[in-house]
Amino acid sequence: MLNSSFKKPFHLRLIFTMDKNSSDGVPLPQRYGAILTIVLGLTMAVLDGAIANVALPTIASDLNASPAASIWIVNAYQIAIVIALLPLSFLGDMVGYRRIYKIGLVVFIFTSLACALSRSLDMLTFARVAQGLGGAALMSVNTALIRLIYPQRFLGRGMGINSFVVAVSSAAGPTIAAAILSLASWQWLFLINVPLGIVAFVLAMRFLPPNSARSKIIRFDLPSAIMNALTFGLLITALSGFAQGQSVQLVLAEVAAMLVVGFFFVRRQLSMPVPLLPVDLLRIPLFSLSICTSICSFCAQMLAMVSLPFFLQTMIGRSEVETGLLLTPWPLATMVMAPLAGYLIEKCHAGLLGAIGLLVMACGLFGLALLPASPSDLDIIWRMALCGAGFGLFQSPNNHTIVASAPSHRSGGASGMLGTARLLGQSTGAALVALLFNLLGNSGTHTALLLAGILATVAALISGLRVTQPRAA
Repeated sequence: MLNSSFKKPFHLRLIFTMDKNSSDGVPLPQRYGAILTIVLGLTMAVLDGAIANVALPTIASDLNASPAASIWIVNAYQIAIVIALLPLSFLGDMVGYRRIYKIGLVVFIFTSLACALSRSLDMLTFARVAQGLGGAALMSVNTALIRLIYPQRFLGRGMGINSFVVAVSSAAGPTIAAAILSLASWQWLFLINVPLGIVAFVLAMRFLPPNSARSKIIRFDLPSAIMNALTFGLLITALSGFAQGQSVQLVLAEVAAMLVVGFFFVRRQLSMPVPLLPVDLLRIPLFSLSICTSICSFCAQMLAMVSLPFFLQTMIGRSEVETGLLLTPWPLATMVMAPLAGYLIEKCHAGLLGAIGLLVMACGLFGLALLPASPSDLDIIWRMALCGAGFGLFQSPNNHTIVASAPSHRSGGASGMLGTARLLGQSTGAALVALLFNLLGNSGTHTALLLAGILATVAALISGLRVTQPRAA
């Protein structure tokens, strides 16, 4: 039996050994340092997508910019991340996830400093684009690194921590921004990243493991990267322009250009042995079903999160402070459930956990849509908590499945697709809320919540289909 393993060709034995070693994780003292590095980097990248929204009026006033123009402070960061996620995850598979992560930290530190020192809207927008590239480098390989850090049997726990950090950072962004602005100028929203980034870089140098199993046969395809940037850049710009009420002709022109470029982009990817857009991974049923589940669920989440403040303030008459407090049970419940779901994935099928979680989330969303005319705080709180608990139960197992169902040397591509699916879902959800507000006025909030509930139910059905597939290794 022992001798039979040595009858395999040498390169196959080598790949087998590398794959085996890459799934064993790192020893415990190093693992704690490595996961702290990931947490710090991911916190900074996600936070910077959320904190700028709160400070937009202040920044616009300080830089003598119009409210409409100041939106680009947020859009520039978001677009840069979306267009860079897949190319950088591809580079991670080529040159190593640790190297991409360290470069991302350096870029993020210097561009955060550039944001703080900006004296005009153009300078700040340019700095935010560059900062988005740094954030994309951190996001593109963070789940691939988690796959290297944790032993295969504990990978779910790592994904639980990842989901926890994303949930907390997204939810706490406005609160942190408000706290910083009450004590200091808006420049400190960006300056705070400098010491945090330096600490994360020192930790990365010491604790992050290399991925020795990286593929040597792939090379970077520049035309694919350009077409990827144009496709996703035009998509996000069109969605954002639509949400902000730009001319219909301009939005339609952007959509038409996106479809043309996207057609040739996908056709090119289908002919490549290792594509930038991982269409080969989408042929894996477990992977493609998980990506579809992710897009639908994040679209539902954003539909709810954008419409709920209007719902609570306009329809029910709550103050801004009360609205903030009433929204808090959602992220709090997600924070509790995400790590728990990470443990449960070791015992239950991810498809089943995801379906249960999304059905719970759908019940909460339908409950919010069907609130009585004069609801009490408790009426709102338990429904919000239900949404958050369901979302937390789904997210960790889904992320685990996306990464684990891909071959180990393609973990970067899987990690990039995970981030891209999240951002596409969120951008689409925000655009749909804008459409419903334009069409239906104040009653659009009710329709948005109903649509969110329907999308969560669809996501639950897609997740349920995964039960027929073998569990991700």
